[in-house]
Amino acid sequence: MADQHAELSWREGAIPVSDRFDDPYFSLQNGLEETRHVFLAGNDLPQRFAPGFCIAELGFGTGLNMLAAWMEWEKSGQSTPLHFVSFEAFPMAREDMARALQAFPVVAPWAERLLSVWTGPGCYDLETLRLEVIAGDARMSLPEWTARADAWFLDGFSPAKNPELWEASLMQQVARHTVSGGTAATYTAAGFVRRGLEDAGFEVTRVPGFGRKRHMTRAQMP
Repeated sequence: MADQHAELSWREGAIPVSDRFDDPYFSLQNGLEETRHVFLAGNDLPQRFAPGFCIAELGFGTGLNMLAAWMEWEKSGQSTPLHFVSFEAFPMAREDMARALQAFPVVAPWAERLLSVWTGPGCYDLETLRLEVIAGDARMSLPEWTARADAWFLDGFSPAKNPELWEASLMQQVARHTVSGGTAATYTAAGFVRRGLEDAGFEVTRVPGFGRKRHMTRAQMP
């Protein structure tokens, strides 16, 4: 699976849509604002940033979530590296990633730094960022990961179209790889996702979603 790449179509020439899951990679309204609402605010970031902070993510996609976090990390005055680990089954080709990120000029300085070294999944040291993108099925790779995250971005495709990335057993692994007091956030408020997080040990809250999505989910490890 690690050798498989994302297969895309383009909506309105700018929004990548997964052919495999028939789902856009980011909000048709404003992908960056959704990232800020769901994944940054949903994890109380950047307020919680501190040296050694680690974010883990299910679904690297275009890299937009990582870039938004990295931008806020630098803007908050942090000088040590942000640790960002993402699990991605179908990595996007560099040229597709670059095309998608053109829609977000505010992150362009950070996107350029990433794209200047990006060759695909692997480890990258960019001074204020230590990025690791792990290719393959997260159900196989996450159990082998030896670290724990302070915050999780749960950003797989829609649970209705990509249910394997929202399985209860995978939510158990997310919980096992979360520090005490750590958090997780996702745009979905699907009942089975919230129950999976609760059963894994998280305290789960349904909060207002972004744009046309009425609700999203926040979770915290006691």
